[in-house]
Amino acid sequence: MKHCILAKYRPEVYPRREELLPRIREIFAPAAELPGVHRITVYPNCVARENRYDVLIVLDMASEALPVYDCLLYTSDAADER
Repeated sequence: MKHCILAKYRPEVYPRREELLPRIREIFAPAAELPGVHRITVYPNCVARENRYDVLIVLDMASEALPVYDCLLYTSDAADER
């Protein structure tokens, strides 16, 4: 299955969008170690529009991995950055 996360940057953060991509990849990298997670891909948007997402994170995983991923996401240090 593919678990997709669409995110929109706040206006004051948007000018820094390119420099944030490595940090986003770093935040999601630990999920690749979970059993059942096959791949994580981060896609920046290709068209800057107000009504479009700014970054898409796609996790290719077995459906059984979703509860484990959710637990990691909400108990990791990255949760403090929200």
